[in-house]
Amino acid sequence: MSPMSVLTRDAAQTRAKLLDVHRYTIELDVSGADDTFDSRTVIHFTVRGDQETADTFVEIKPAELRSATLDGQPLDPEALDGNRLPLTHLTAGEHELRVDATMHYSRTGEGMHRFTDPTDGETYLYTQLFMDDVQRVFAAFDQPDLKAVFDLSVTAPEGWTVLANGVTEHLGRGRWKAAPTPPISTYLVAVAAGPWHSVRTEHRGLPFGIHCRRSLAPHLDADADEILDITRACFDRYHEKFEEPYPFDSYDQAFVPEFNAGAMENPGLVTFRDEFVYRSAVTDAERQTRAMVIAHEMAHMWFGDLVTLRWWDDIWLNESFAEYMGYQTLTEATRFTDTWTDFGVARKSWGYDADQRPSTHPVAPDPDAVPDTASAMLNFDGISYAKGASALRQLVTWLGEKDFLTGINTHFARHKFANASLADFIDSLAGATERDVPAWADAWLRTTGVDTLTPTITPADDGTCTLTIDHQGSRPHRIAAGLYDRDLTDGSRLTLRERVELDAPGTATKPIGKRPALLLLNDSDLSYAKVRFDPDSFATVRSALSGLPDPLTRAVVWNALRDAVRDGGSSPDTAPEPAFPAAAYVETARAHLPRETDLALVQGVLSFASAHVADRYLPATERPAALATLTDLCRDLIRRTEDGSNPGLRLTAVRHFIDVAAHPDTISAWFSEGTVPGGPELDPELRWRILGRLAVLGAIDDAVIDAELVQDPSATGQEGAARCRAALPDPQTKRAAWESMFTSDDLSNYLFTATAQGFWQPEQADLVSEYVERYWTDAVAVAARRGPAIAEAAGRWAFPVHAVSTSTLRLGETCLRDADPIPALRRKLVDQLDDLARALRVRES
Repeated sequence: MSPMSVLTRDAAQTRAKLLDVHRYTIELDVSGADDTFDSRTVIHFTVRGDQETADTFVEIKPAELRSATLDGQPLDPEALDGNRLPLTHLTAGEHELRVDATMHYSRTGEGMHRFTDPTDGETYLYTQLFMDDVQRVFAAFDQPDLKAVFDLSVTAPEGWTVLANGVTEHLGRGRWKAAPTPPISTYLVAVAAGPWHSVRTEHRGLPFGIHCRRSLAPHLDADADEILDITRACFDRYHEKFEEPYPFDSYDQAFVPEFNAGAMENPGLVTFRDEFVYRSAVTDAERQTRAMVIAHEMAHMWFGDLVTLRWWDDIWLNESFAEYMGYQTLTEATRFTDTWTDFGVARKSWGYDADQRPSTHPVAPDPDAVPDTASAMLNFDGISYAKGASALRQLVTWLGEKDFLTGINTHFARHKFANASLADFIDSLAGATERDVPAWADAWLRTTGVDTLTPTITPADDGTCTLTIDHQGSRPHRIAAGLYDRDLTDGSRLTLRERVELDAPGTATKPIGKRPALLLLNDSDLSYAKVRFDPDSFATVRSALSGLPDPLTRAVVWNALRDAVRDGGSSPDTAPEPAFPAAAYVETARAHLPRETDLALVQGVLSFASAHVADRYLPATERPAALATLTDLCRDLIRRTEDGSNPGLRLTAVRHFIDVAAHPDTISAWFSEGTVPGGPELDPELRWRILGRLAVLGAIDDAVIDAELVQDPSATGQEGAARCRAALPDPQTKRAAWESMFTSDDLSNYLFTATAQGFWQPEQADLVSEYVERYWTDAVAVAARRGPAIAEAAGRWAFPVHAVSTSTLRLGETCLRDADPIPALRRKLVDQLDDLARALRVRES
């Protein structure tokens, strides 16, 4: 059998012109073997045109193709070429294709994923069919613009529940039937089967449900009211914004194991990674993240499911819209009113980083830049999500929310249950305003890179000042400049004098009165650009950052400092002035985080300070001092929260104290006593976290890990044990971990990731040095064998991120040039090597 073929845009356009697909009738039998299931599909379609005959193909990736018939005539199963079954000599008119196959279960989160819960031995299945994995489950014309009705039946073991896009009915003897869907794209079909624990309710006449593994039932029940309240609030708010009603017959949310993404917007059956069912204590910021994902996926029901992209070059239309709507709607409809601060800290930096790498691309790439599904998959990144959402936020600022929503509702009405492109979207928006939306789109959606805005404050003879903005870049920005003065009663605090609205380019000079202590461009974070400081403002930031009154303002400042560190090794025309070395970021965190109250900011700053500054940007000789500073900082936060006033802040500080501990004594005592003095008591997450750090420091052995696994045999416990074992500073253990990742193909996607997370440690550079060279050959090989999901994990988690050296860079460049890694791995390596080169420049600056 030949290799699997990716679908090209040209082939998809040709097929879309030829076919109208009406209905799929699908029968899945998952009641049998552990490694395969049966799949029977009937496709009703029409061939257009007046040509005498035409040829096309249907996709399927079977373990065995038992039979196929076209209009009652048998097709030769041996004609299957990779994943394509040719359909030849098709005449104009209606046709019926029947396909009977045996399909493989997946352990990588692609297709029909099968998972057995180690806690109780129960088995669960779910589909993840994005972007072209439908063919792993049933035969299909696998492209987004061939929408059809799906009529699904599933035979499952007795005692199981089957969930699908439509309401399911149990017919007896393990047979389930789902209500037919409206016309949807193939990649949106969803099935989840197993002995689910369910909490069901009804809202506005529709059945709502949340589902998880039985072993997680107590934890889901504890949060069910919160999850359902968020769901109802977002559902109601979207109905206030959108004129089209929710287009499906039910709304289920299934929390599923070993899920590769955060969630998937299957209409009527959204699947989430089940880490969102919290087994251990979490912060309010983490609860906000879960709520945002709920809001994000619900937005997709309209933008993505009701109206779907025509081809994958417009994936940003799905993801940017849902990202923007998720954060905005959560702010408007729930108790989480500071979501844009979290976006600024946790998401926007993702976009900024991606936009400065060689792999950057426009938010809306040229269609020719997305010639096939393999290249399209690479665009699920910080550009399509964070930058795109930032662009839409700027669009709403420029256009006004009323006109924006008018245009959106026009778009839904024109294209419901159909497909649309960027041109259609822009046309819908342009009809709602007198502004030049196409020009805005060209400037914001068709360009790459991050603009930089630098203020210059010029004093006049009368003591007043004017502001001018140096604008490096090509996009128009509507921003606010915040003018802050020192508080007259407390010099450590800053007070807002006013926010001045500006257009850049466009505002030549702006009178601002007396010189402020701090002038902050892009205050309120309404645009997408790097901002710099004038020298006096920079000095104020260093001394009074924590005195800024608004967390979103502080987020803009922290992001500017982050950029200043990362750009420290850049060319002189883009380097910040004055200089801000990496060590200064740690010292600034030490000075100001003890007074920080926003959890997203504390988490974001501590993560960057430890994982990037201490572990990569500072030379190895300076790392111990940075870790000591961060340890002292976390200790201060722990002391500050002894009164129980801020348990989320205390938990964040405890976690990071564990992560940066250079000596085992304190955290080992916590582990032995089962609690941090003054709380919190150690739950499974904290216990595995401590064991992971103790493993790195060589303070435990396999016996301790095994004993903890007896206490927590769950899937999360298995991952924790794998992570700890891989972190032990022992040559034989390292060898075993490496072989499990790269030689054996037995690890699931999650166990592969956990092992990789434990393997590379800055403290163990000499111990693992031989694997730096082995990585390039072994990663290319495992990616080719196991496919995109493992390739992504190998490139993200198994990459030797701490081997910051020119020799590592040269090895990587040789791999890219000579080894021909598959696209998913190549993209990860390109990004990792660019980050490595940046770390080298920062070290040398």
